[in-house]
Amino acid sequence: MTDPIADYLTRLRNAIMAKHRVVEVPASNLKKEITKILFDKGYILNYKFIEDGPQGTIKIALKYHPESKCSAIKCLTRISKPGMRKYTGYREMPQVINGLGIAIISTSKGVMTDKEAADLRIGGEVLCYVY
Repeated sequence: MTDPIADYLTRLRNAIMAKHRVVEVPASNLKKEITKILFDKGYILNYKFIEDGPQGTIKIALKYHPESKCSAIKCLTRISKPGMRKYTGYREMPQVINGLGIAIISTSKGVMTDKEAADLRIGGEVLCYVY
């Protein structure tokens, strides 16, 4: 696998389109940080890190609206790819749907949202957009 983050986002996207309640993905430290951000911002219902074997898995409970059954995540888009990395400074921080969505940024201080990175005045690699 050449791009584990794209695989993670694709598994989430496919589970949402199939209306699954829970999805399991192989774990890594970067995927764990992205999962924590999605939970903190209210895009997923819950998550659990399962340590089994050398890698482990992340079990993610997806969040749906109770009446309309539509997902809290409308779109997951991978921005920086292995073939073409996308970096941004804190002055040129991307705004997703005029601030309604979030951009997940990998910085020297860890993985965070675009707003947190702009507040800390640090830039980094733009991993994905979520809205």
